Amino acid sequence: MHTSVAVKLLINSSRQAAHDFLVNAYLQGSNCSCHTLTVHACLGRLTRYNHTAMSFASHAGAGAGDQQHRCCSRTVHFVLVPMMAQGHTIPMTDMARLLAEHGAQISLVTTPVNAGRMAGFVAAVEEACLPVQLLELPFPAADFGLPDGCENIDMLQSKDDMRKFLEACGALREPLMARLRQHGLPPSCIVSDMMHWWTSDIARELGIPRLTFSGFCTFASLARDIVYRNNLLRDLTDEEEVVKLSGFPTPLELPKARLPGSLCVPGLEEIREKIYDEEMRSGGKVMNSFDELETLYIESYKQVTDKVWTIGPMCLCHRDRNTMAARGNKASLDEVQCLQWLDTKKPGSVIFVSFGTLVSTAPQQLVELGLGLEASNKPFIWVIKAGNKFPVVQKWLADGFEERVIDRGMIIRGWAPQMMILWHQAIGGFMTHCGWNSTIEGICAGVPMITWPYFAEQFLNEKLVVDHLKIGMEVGVKGVTQWGSEQKEAQVTRNSVETAVSTLMNEGEAAQGMRMRAKDFGIKARRALEEGGSSYNNIRLLIQEMGNKQNASG
Repeated sequence: MHTSVAVKLLINSSRQAAHDFLVNAYLQGSNCSCHTLTVHACLGRLTRYNHTAMSFASHAGAGAGDQQHRCCSRTVHFVLVPMMAQGHTIPMTDMARLLAEHGAQISLVTTPVNAGRMAGFVAAVEEACLPVQLLELPFPAADFGLPDGCENIDMLQSKDDMRKFLEACGALREPLMARLRQHGLPPSCIVSDMMHWWTSDIARELGIPRLTFSGFCTFASLARDIVYRNNLLRDLTDEEEVVKLSGFPTPLELPKARLPGSLCVPGLEEIREKIYDEEMRSGGKVMNSFDELETLYIESYKQVTDKVWTIGPMCLCHRDRNTMAARGNKASLDEVQCLQWLDTKKPGSVIFVSFGTLVSTAPQQLVELGLGLEASNKPFIWVIKAGNKFPVVQKWLADGFEERVIDRGMIIRGWAPQMMILWHQAIGGFMTHCGWNSTIEGICAGVPMITWPYFAEQFLNEKLVVDHLKIGMEVGVKGVTQWGSEQKEAQVTRNSVETAVSTLMNEGEAAQGMRMRAKDFGIKARRALEEGGSSYNNIRLLIQEMGNKQNASG
């Protein structure tokens, strides 16, 4: 409220008037979204993004005159529709911040439960006075046989509930359309997760572009396109049959079970074709990558799709420890305690082990992993996702494991502030499931990886990291885990874990080479989003093109 009034003063009166209003509001104890420490920064942003300011004012109840001025100003308004899963939502909140920092108005579509998880993100954008607002829609869980409040994939009790969840997501079409028609600032475009194919209908009705976001790297996206376009899986029955991807710019072959499209998710098969068809009809794709990382694959991908905007690594919108810690869910430990523990370790000496939010690991495999970490004699931070099987693992941990590794092992049960940990100088390696969010965060931190993929495009990310970027090594996964299921026996032995950790964390020639290349990519990642960098320029071009399309249609 007070920020909006300050914006009006800035536009209609003066910078000093806006400054005085904010300071007085704070001194009087008002609930101002800009604290005194950020007043000057806020005003600097408002001055820089003067064309965005009117949209802020409109949401505070601007009059008809203000609304007419706003429409003439042609503020570029992005509507972001993430898939409600942490690994899909987090990069889109990062995207929201990046676009807003470049002056676009952002409406981020969410639901009540997921909005609660975004409290840290909301506080951060409010403090920075960025033009981002949540657009909350009630989620019809009960209408589709789901428990009330079941609004995120990680809340599903069974993979068989996925069909119901996707149907409930599709039912948001009409409510979202109604909200956008009522919005004071007409949307310039929709950027939606590729799973939300139904947002294409909204975009067509509103006469605006729909851009897709998949959360994949370009390497995996290109491989997926080749598989789908050529129906490479159609006549294959043997899960272990090796498939060569002709048309890929570098040699690439994988068993059928590890290729895109092999993931069996109830409810997804029926809409997989719709997802791909609408993706191909979209106005372009927004990628969480950067040109210097995937040059060859980006150029090849641009030849098969209309537009590709690489605007990442999006996680680098977080530039300080507080915003890193607030990213995603609330951490399951005291961040200060974690950092203090890391401060006691030598630079590059700690291996960080984390497998994301959706990976399901059998208790016996967790035991093998823990015993391998213990045998390596290297300091480690190990994130174990809580779940139904956690009491079994908890008992094993308490039966002597934690006591044996107390001086060199930290175990985090639940959600961990991953970026904050990866950026610490004590971290020297990252054992990861190869989800793209985790992979790109490891790249940004300049940390070499041990790859342990489970399903979906994770095997392609492993190929990119190990074979093409040469900044990681395989732990030796043999099989494929279907999403929502877990192997009954350990796939990776304690000896394999010990060997991989010891190899990566020691000073051998191979490890040194991976470490140097990883640091180099980390530097390139940061430069990409600096002023004049490749992703910085791509963000500006994206906003400019969406604005031009809006002006042309208006």
